Amino acid sequence: MCRWMAYQGSEVYLESLLFEQEHSLVHQSLSAKKSEVTVNADGFGLGWYDERSEPGLYHEILPAWSDSNLKSLARHIKSGLFFAHVRASTGTATSRSNCHPFSYKNWLFMHNGQIGGYESIRYQLDRLIPESLYGERQGATDSEVIFLLMIANGLEQDPEQAIADTLAQILDIMKQKDIQEPLRFTSVVSNGDEMIAIRFSSDEQAPSLYCKAFENHIVIGSEPLELSNQGWTLVPAGHIAKIRGNQYQIQALPDLMKLSA
Repeated sequence: MCRWMAYQGSEVYLESLLFEQEHSLVHQSLSAKKSEVTVNADGFGLGWYDERSEPGLYHEILPAWSDSNLKSLARHIKSGLFFAHVRASTGTATSRSNCHPFSYKNWLFMHNGQIGGYESIRYQLDRLIPESLYGERQGATDSEVIFLLMIANGLEQDPEQAIADTLAQILDIMKQKDIQEPLRFTSVVSNGDEMIAIRFSSDEQAPSLYCKAFENHIVIGSEPLELSNQGWTLVPAGHIAKIRGNQYQIQALPDLMKLSA
């Protein structure tokens, strides 16, 4: 399973979150605590917002801990909203085009989890992507398919409904193909103004999602950035966390709860 974190609040240099925390994301890439996979070495990605309307992106296939370019970028990039992701592949190739986060216009998306039996239904899922969006598909991951389907299902107008509709769509195809492996989905999306994070699984093993409010910012991600876990809230499965500025709200999403095991 992958590890990721997202930040929103006062502008900071990315290195303060990626490298300098007790259990930073780079540290997690070597020694994850809340995952079946301890090492995440199949690439790394950053997405950040600045003065431009579209987010900046950086993808690399090197492990996060050995990428000197990442260290330099993180030392010089300052942002009030950014995503970071370390990848542990669930079967697709290690390439820049398969690294998170993914972007579309002003949106960023990243994901931890998997579509059960993905290779068996990949053709059917790709056919659900409208022709107008299919050219946006750069890689081969199930994560990117989910993102494009969310856009097709109205992410820009109603993110919460688009998320629920997309997961229901995927689960329906899995049911048609009698796939017993679960759909696991812990994710975050942003339009540059707010973030919406989701924790869901069709079984009882939803990938972890933690959130903490600090004085002037909020961090959400796969694991706490502090080994003590003090002050970190575990988002329940079937719930979303809506984050804007330095405030967040966790709420049940009924349409997600209906899809859960």
